[in-house]
Amino acid sequence: MGKSRLEAFSDGVLAIIITIMVLELKVPHGETLDALKPLVPVFLSYLLSFIYVGIYWNNHHHLLHATQHVSGAVMWANLHLLFWLSLLPFVTGWMGENHFSSTTIALYGVVLLMSAVAFFILQRAIISHQGNDSLLAKAVGRDLKGKLSPAIYLLAIILAVLGIPMAGLLYVLVALLWLIPDRRIERVLGEHD
Repeated sequence: MGKSRLEAFSDGVLAIIITIMVLELKVPHGETLDALKPLVPVFLSYLLSFIYVGIYWNNHHHLLHATQHVSGAVMWANLHLLFWLSLLPFVTGWMGENHFSSTTIALYGVVLLMSAVAFFILQRAIISHQGNDSLLAKAVGRDLKGKLSPAIYLLAIILAVLGIPMAGLLYVLVALLWLIPDRRIERVLGEHD
């Protein structure tokens, strides 16, 4: 099966996710800058989630660029990833509206953790379909960032449950780790052109 429909569908879902998240930013009922103060937590949670969606979009693009064909298992693994990412608007809005309470930060982390797990499953499904000698398998290699991120999410969830505010900073740390696009796939594809 070709990959173009999978890629187009995924791009559409990610665009809708961003659109839904921005709708949480309500126009204030005042004309002064003070009217914006209550929106600061909502905006910060939106900003972080926008960055995460951008990271997933970028890495998903690279993942599919290194993929020649997809299977039914790959399609279901992709839907699994999109399911978890589609929960981002809910946890983003809840976290922002409740000024980063420990429960909302913990649930935000659960969605990030499950999204990371789902991305790993998608990656493995593609490699399984294409073979261990595929370009993607070579590009992914040991995938240190991919293994470190879920561990940091899990630590952040535990800290959030314990009421330790550092949890949110760990989510920012993971985003910063991934903010620079993962060049492994570009490098391997460039070697085979």
